[in-house]
Amino acid sequence: MKDEALIADMDRLQSVENGFQLWWLGQSGFLLQWKGKRVLLDPYLSDSLTTKYAATDKPHTRMSELVLQPELLRNISIVSSSHNHTDHLDADTLVPVLKNNPGIQFIIPDANRAFVAERVKCAFDFPVGLNDGRSVAIGDFIFHGIPASHNEIDRDENGQCRYMGYVIEFGPYKVYHSGDTLWFNEMPDLLLPFAVDVAILPINGNKPERKVAGNLDCKEAALLGKTIHAEVVIPCHYDLFSFNTADVNEFVTAASAIGQPFRVLKMGERYDQPVKQYVV
Repeated sequence: MKDEALIADMDRLQSVENGFQLWWLGQSGFLLQWKGKRVLLDPYLSDSLTTKYAATDKPHTRMSELVLQPELLRNISIVSSSHNHTDHLDADTLVPVLKNNPGIQFIIPDANRAFVAERVKCAFDFPVGLNDGRSVAIGDFIFHGIPASHNEIDRDENGQCRYMGYVIEFGPYKVYHSGDTLWFNEMPDLLLPFAVDVAILPINGNKPERKVAGNLDCKEAALLGKTIHAEVVIPCHYDLFSFNTADVNEFVTAASAIGQPFRVLKMGERYDQPVKQYVV
């Protein structure tokens, strides 16, 4: 599904009270919907990188078509950016999203505040800043800051992470969106206490010849899900740019081999999380 058909699918499920829905929008972009409330995670819905790198030795040639025009996104409560790379902080996506969703909250690593304000032309104090080990509640959602290693855990002069992931807690559910990250030693211990339901993890790997920072590869993403006892892993960050992708079938093989449940989505496809009861 794409564009109006994709929005219609989201709208059709706004009144659903049980479970939640996730739509993959490409790269690391997802829309989470729970009881009609919408959270937009790291959206990249433009061709800004293809245009920027067209005449360079690092062309960002698209492998898949854009599934959604950002101007169509409405009723968004929260949008997040995990770090400053354009496929996670895209002005061509975020400016219309912020404009068309009055009252929206924008979650970022606090270390990136000045850069974010300049890129999306928003007030310096508008974004909600997070650091690792901190949490913020916005309406019915709590965002917990998790460091990300891309390719290292990079901190500003105040010790704040420039690259982050988020555990999003709402009702009885917890979704981990890692942002861009490699495996680092403390990662399992940071995530295990959350009892993550869905882990959204990159699989494109870390290859220096690409001349970009790397991520978990297929086997690492499957193993991380298993190590933190994630109920489901959804792979992402592949099949967008031809120079920086992975074969998702390798992830399927790796996850199947260790018994890690997973769901592979097509761009624009929906994942439905079944209802989960509160533990009293």
